[in-house]
Amino acid sequence: MSDLSLMLRDYRLTTAEILYHLPDHPALLQSYVWQQLDIAPRFPVLNKFLDFWEREIEGKLHSVKIASSRLVIPAQFVYCKGELRIH
Repeated sequence: MSDLSLMLRDYRLTTAEILYHLPDHPALLQSYVWQQLDIAPRFPVLNKFLDFWEREIEGKLHSVKIASSRLVIPAQFVYCKGELRIH
């Protein structure tokens, strides 16, 4: 399915900053930025990725910060207060 058709179905651009512990140095945190189209507020695509992370990647998750924004929104009309005519 194309990105535009997903956006029309209320998918939003979702960005997650994932902090995780380094496997060799657990006291240190590393940052990973993930970005995909996803549905807020349940975020099934992000949850699927985080499940994969916990199963397959050695770095233990510390925290996840999420930002989500619609890319396709209804048009916004701005009414002008005057009119200018050029002959």
